[in-house]
Amino acid sequence: MEMGYMWMRRVRFGSNSLFLAMAFPSPASPAPALRYASRHPLFSSICLKPPLLISLASSHGNRSISISTPSCFSSASPLLSLPENDDLPDFGRGEKSFQNMPEGSKVLLKGMNYGEFQEWVQSHGFRPGQALMLWKRLYGDNIWAHDIDELEGLNKDFKKMLSEHAELRALSLKDIRMASDGTRKILFVLDDGLVIETVVIPCDRGRTTVCVSSQVGCAMNCQFCYTGRMGLRRHLTAAEIVEQAVYARRLLSGDIGSITNVVFMGMGEPFHNIENVIKAADIMVDEQGLHFSPRKVTVSTSGLVPQMKRFLHESSCALAVSLNATTDEVRNWIMPINRKYKLNLLLETLREELKFKNNYKVLFEYVMLAGINDSIEDANRLIDLVKGIPCKINLISFNPHSGSQFRPSSDEKMIEFRNILAKGGCIVFMRFSRGDDQMAACGQLGNPGSIQAPVLRVPEQFRVALNTGT
Repeated sequence: MEMGYMWMRRVRFGSNSLFLAMAFPSPASPAPALRYASRHPLFSSICLKPPLLISLASSHGNRSISISTPSCFSSASPLLSLPENDDLPDFGRGEKSFQNMPEGSKVLLKGMNYGEFQEWVQSHGFRPGQALMLWKRLYGDNIWAHDIDELEGLNKDFKKMLSEHAELRALSLKDIRMASDGTRKILFVLDDGLVIETVVIPCDRGRTTVCVSSQVGCAMNCQFCYTGRMGLRRHLTAAEIVEQAVYARRLLSGDIGSITNVVFMGMGEPFHNIENVIKAADIMVDEQGLHFSPRKVTVSTSGLVPQMKRFLHESSCALAVSLNATTDEVRNWIMPINRKYKLNLLLETLREELKFKNNYKVLFEYVMLAGINDSIEDANRLIDLVKGIPCKINLISFNPHSGSQFRPSSDEKMIEFRNILAKGGCIVFMRFSRGDDQMAACGQLGNPGSIQAPVLRVPEQFRVALNTGT
């Protein structure tokens, strides 16, 4: 059966509202509907095939949207191509240029890299040196300003202009939850009422990492990930991404010391929002501002190959690839993006691209799922898969969550797996849960709510391992 797609929108009539839905059959292009949905992220629903790459609707207040699962939610559905760059939703195209801002609106300063920032300041009649002074008050000198009143030392006329034309803050703090191991989960509210989560992870070795989100929810529907249950609500802007790191330093540096590392491993698939992610990473490594080392800013992907190639060409930051399986059969199930970009294509692309990057190692992340991907055979296949790729491998303990059908591999099994990889010549590390008692660990972020992405059919050979007959 050919797959279609649909959108849904709420229309107001005074104090009442009505939901309208429209379905579009194949083979019409989904790009217009994707663009429409991106402009109405709270009241739109796109059904992509397979069920897996899906944007789900949400609503304000206590209103909810009831969407019956269409027949396209079959695990046998062919995969609709992900939009290429020209067809990305508008939310993924970076901040709007300040030159095209509607009259009277305010620009978010943290949405601009330094070149754009300096140009904006000069467009209002002020010198480049004042741009640098403002930049340092936003990102450096231990100020991390959020309000005009915190901009000490700036020209009075300059501050007046900023109060009329600029916004310093992209996020509002909702809550900070501290886990028993010292990990902090920070909840932020966006201007549209949606909530994102950022995690700060202290380490005894003097390294503290902030884990930032790039989207509200995620469209990839990886079966072991709680965030994936949400579907995609919308992309974050560059300002909303950068502000997470700024806020983390502002809130916690006094308690836990310097935050040294950034990982784009929070909510969302970073390369599905590549424009804003590359810009945010560029702002984070600016030497006059946050000044993170590019080697200590790591962007993770589930395997969007064209965007991965672009990142390797345009960014000096580190790359992590969430691998999690050694066969296409298993990866197709637990990471449906593999139906679009197979293991061989993903790994061959890395092999070729890394030939041209000196002293660069990709980090492979491998979440250990009991009875699914943790066998001796898997370990030996993994050694063969990564041959010729300069890399390190992180073995990650699976973090259970509500509704999960998976179980973590035992510590003994992880050690056995690690030893096999090490004997095979791999650089390998084990990463155990941090912050899991506050749902702050890897794969635990977000709040799916009542509308959730579909659980895919379990391949027959793994049903015993999952204790399921379905």
